[in-house]
Amino acid sequence: MDLGLAGRVYVLTGASRGLGYATAECLVADGASVVVSSRSPESVTAAAERLGTPERVIGVAADLGDPLAAERVVAAARERFGRVDGALISVGGPPRGSAAVVEDEQWRQSFETVFLGTVRLARTVAAAIEGDGAIGMVLSTSVRSPIEGLGLSNGLRPGLAGVAKDMADEYAARGIRVFGLLPGRILTDRNQELFEATGDPRRARAEAEAAIPMGRLGEPAEFGRVAAFLLSPAASYLTGLTVPVDGGAVRAL
Repeated sequence: MDLGLAGRVYVLTGASRGLGYATAECLVADGASVVVSSRSPESVTAAAERLGTPERVIGVAADLGDPLAAERVVAAARERFGRVDGALISVGGPPRGSAAVVEDEQWRQSFETVFLGTVRLARTVAAAIEGDGAIGMVLSTSVRSPIEGLGLSNGLRPGLAGVAKDMADEYAARGIRVFGLLPGRILTDRNQELFEATGDPRRARAEAEAAIPMGRLGEPAEFGRVAAFLLSPAASYLTGLTVPVDGGAVRAL
């Protein structure tokens, strides 16, 4: 199936590795151009080189906690490719700790980056889209069910799901779709860090796999293909939804 991605331009944050990078690979493979972004200039440069299509890929270092970052990455897309058709907004997971013990400063820092940074970029990308387009927010299955030990994520991600729904309504008349993606246990550095933090990563992984009906962790490419489809014109009648990519682990309907 032709996803209609040829000639389209997308901004992807948190895209030097993991889920964002996997999505960039899928988009580029189907003919789209991308701006890959993350906080580290070295990581962004390396990611852009790995994608291997320099005429359709650029890297821009940006921290979504910086109020100027959104304008910078969107301006880079327009300057290089002449347009913006959407974004996949992924922000690294906030620090571990239950909501009862996380201190105020951690809440403030995480809110600035995870929450406000996402909202700001979504708003900026929507303003730059001239025709139809799509904006995806990479959230977490904590939107549906809290995850033990991740109080910051449990607090912030559900709020962003509400923002995505609100923006979906707001922008629908312009042909701009907004949605959330809820990755479960995917083989990323973040999940490996969470396993390591338990003190027994092998056991933690086995327990995680046992709780997944498909009996295994997901691969980043499996997430990337779902994200690329939802961003593409092929998903033109899908908006305002949150899509778990979790092997069936979330039990909510």
